Amino acid sequence: MLLCFVQQVAHADLWAHVDERGVTHFAAEQIDARYQLFFRGNDFDSTRDVPANASPMPYALPAAGARLLAFFDIAPDYKRVKHHLRAASSKHGVDYELLQAVIATESGFDATAVSPKGAVGLMQVMPATANRFGVSTDAKRTVEQKLADPAVNVPTGTRYLRHLLDLFPGRMDLAVAAYNAGEGAVQRAGNQIPAFKETQNYVRTVLGLYAQLKPPAPVLAQRAVPGRVRMELSGGAQNRGNLPPTRVAQTRSAPQNVNPETVPNE
Repeated sequence: MLLCFVQQVAHADLWAHVDERGVTHFAAEQIDARYQLFFRGNDFDSTRDVPANASPMPYALPAAGARLLAFFDIAPDYKRVKHHLRAASSKHGVDYELLQAVIATESGFDATAVSPKGAVGLMQVMPATANRFGVSTDAKRTVEQKLADPAVNVPTGTRYLRHLLDLFPGRMDLAVAAYNAGEGAVQRAGNQIPAFKETQNYVRTVLGLYAQLKPPAPVLAQRAVPGRVRMELSGGAQNRGNLPPTRVAQTRSAPQNVNPETVPNE
């Protein structure tokens, strides 16, 4: 069931827009007029898949699929913290690519991000959730200050995600939904994705990114067959080609946790 779900997500559209800070926001649908189609299906043609009236992106975005990995690799904020993702992935048995997708969606790899409801850092961990997993205030730092440190935030968020994956075995979609809305919301929905549009879009965005970063074997086999990837990127570059500026666009999408009584992780 999960394989079929992820394969469907892999063929879903992904939209993106770059804000005034140079941060790229991903979404599973066109949230507003700023969003342009970033990826559709398993091939991408910028002359076909970008709306005719779309304004040029401030920074060049890669096509998708295999190029999405390169997009992460050149992002400075990602490069600064990826060793924390590697360590947490190995220690807690959570796919590295899933951590990439969650952090991209939660914070855009901004370690200083704080949500309106108080979620902190890369994985947007609520202080109450951090307390559940052993992070507490001491004489030097509050829980919030500790969560602003990627060395604390990433392991804590990964432990929570591992807990959710174990709570909903074989249902990554439910674990991701619970990370956004809280496990209580998923359980009250009868172990289904809650009927909150933000949570549903959050799940689609995270698993859509995950499917591109680590697609199922049938999709990998399909991509091994010569396909069609055509990009025409408008705008110049510094020195040559379509190289992005020094501040490469990061990734973030809008969904927030919508059920505070369940100690969600926004």
